Amino acid sequence: MKKILTLLAALTLSAASAHTAVSGVTPAPNATVSAPKSVTLAFSEPVELRFSTFRVMAVPAGVTVAEAARRALAEKADSVALANQPVKLSGAAARLALTLKPRLKSGQYVIAWKILSEDGHPVTGSSSFRVR
Repeated sequence: MKKILTLLAALTLSAASAHTAVSGVTPAPNATVSAPKSVTLAFSEPVELRFSTFRVMAVPAGVTVAEAARRALAEKADSVALANQPVKLSGAAARLALTLKPRLKSGQYVIAWKILSEDGHPVTGSSSFRVR
């Protein structure tokens, strides 16, 4: 009985400490695609959109994807440096599509996010793709 209680406690603690994760990104990470009209992110659970940030930006020459993601998240929503259209978000969702500006130039792009999960914890991440 003691082993069962210990196992149940461990399972409960690991479930409680789990945070929202991005479970899918389109275009797929490191994919090379024709200029997409949008990017899509899927989450392991709904995220609070009003308190989350999503950006798509071309990766400047000589800059790492990680640094480009940091820069993208620092940009204002209507910045001309961004490849996504400005969007105002509210509510919670387990899936999000960001419309991109028309005629993206060839090169590498980063999709960057900072999400607020329903448990109140921020999660930051990024993915990249190339436009041919």
